[in-house]
Amino acid sequence: MNKLNRREFLSLSALGLASFTILPSWSVNGKKYAPSERIVMGFIGLGRQGMSDFYAASTCPGVQVVAGSDVDSLKRDRFVKRVTEWQKKAGWNPRCDTYEFYEDLLDRKDIDVVSIATPDHWHALAAIHACQASKDIYLQKPLTYTISESLALKRAVRENNRILQVGSQQRSSEEFQKAIALVRSGAIGHIEKVYVRIGEPPKPFDLPEMPVPANLNFNRWMGPLTDPKIHYHPDMCPPIDNPKMEETGPWAVWRYYQETGNGFTGDWGAHHYDITQAALGMDGSGPIEYIPAGYNGTKYCTMKYANGIVVTEQAYREDKPDNKGIKFFGTKGWVQVERGYIECSDPALLKKVEKDVKAGEFETSPSHMQNFIDAIRSRLDPIAPVEVGCSTNIMCCINNIANELGRPVKWNPATLSFGNDKEAYAHRLYHYAYRNPYKLPYWDK
Repeated sequence: MNKLNRREFLSLSALGLASFTILPSWSVNGKKYAPSERIVMGFIGLGRQGMSDFYAASTCPGVQVVAGSDVDSLKRDRFVKRVTEWQKKAGWNPRCDTYEFYEDLLDRKDIDVVSIATPDHWHALAAIHACQASKDIYLQKPLTYTISESLALKRAVRENNRILQVGSQQRSSEEFQKAIALVRSGAIGHIEKVYVRIGEPPKPFDLPEMPVPANLNFNRWMGPLTDPKIHYHPDMCPPIDNPKMEETGPWAVWRYYQETGNGFTGDWGAHHYDITQAALGMDGSGPIEYIPAGYNGTKYCTMKYANGIVVTEQAYREDKPDNKGIKFFGTKGWVQVERGYIECSDPALLKKVEKDVKAGEFETSPSHMQNFIDAIRSRLDPIAPVEVGCSTNIMCCINNIANELGRPVKWNPATLSFGNDKEAYAHRLYHYAYRNPYKLPYWDK
């Protein structure tokens, strides 16, 4: 024992325990799964979205959840409670381990897959380390915080032969699939323009500093971030309201500040620009020019593709201008879509659908998670592979770069470059130096 370090001991312990707790065959709803068909999952990031992803995974036959990691001890406690309740209901022996540091979870050889729902600035490191640990990955959107991180992660996934599904769950939603199919089939003619309503870009960090609670390792939460203005405020890491063991108030607001996120551009843009790209056949590519709102009289944030299609960030629906969604304009008509709603100019092509979407309903997506599980078994790409997440995230990042520079920015999606634009390359959303001791693997530019 004296010759073993802590991680080696934990890894060996996990393997030993697995040999006692995993049976030769495993039954779910009467169907038996051989050891080769079972998928054992761990979860990194146990907040609201992490719990939603657990609920989605719990509906997938053949999946077992055995561990979770979070920098908040209360969220770790909640995860154990929810997972063991599920295990008991399924008739399994309850067992769920938790870790403050996700590296300890990745060291476990009995875990095949990880689901990552950390703040965006941790996405790249956690996912790349998972690739290096030979884990497949369900990674929440946006793919990463910066462009360089997305490119590094894409390389890590492919070089390590991993399956990665981006949590852009609208790709697996019926109304968005219908909209994509109508556009791709040419049913509304040649697409000339697209309106996409997502919301505002990030703003400078302005929250007052407050004492860090004992249950939270905020230094670890910060990870590679370097900006000295960042400090703890409960809105950044929503606390659990015991005894319900639920967060109260808004979802974590780190996403709406320049120093820690990409605003609505990276939040809703990761959803709606993703669908836009899919419908236009631009997955893995993207616009070639980004013009910020207000530049030389430009009213809306504008993106131009090489084929002439123009995308603007503006209200797309006259009856509900604040709703976030997409409208495709073709030479033969239009189709518009948002969560729970789709409508076409020609009712013969598509009957209008509109329903109320409950809060949190789209954050739990069993179909998207099942698509990921199927991809793991087949070793074929899922519906939202790493290249999809990379191109969508680049689109979001460059929008914010152009907005903050206050001028148009050109991008070559084939060479993944800004040309001679030194200001764009120097922007933090292209790349920033991590604080010690963190380093970005697979990035050598």
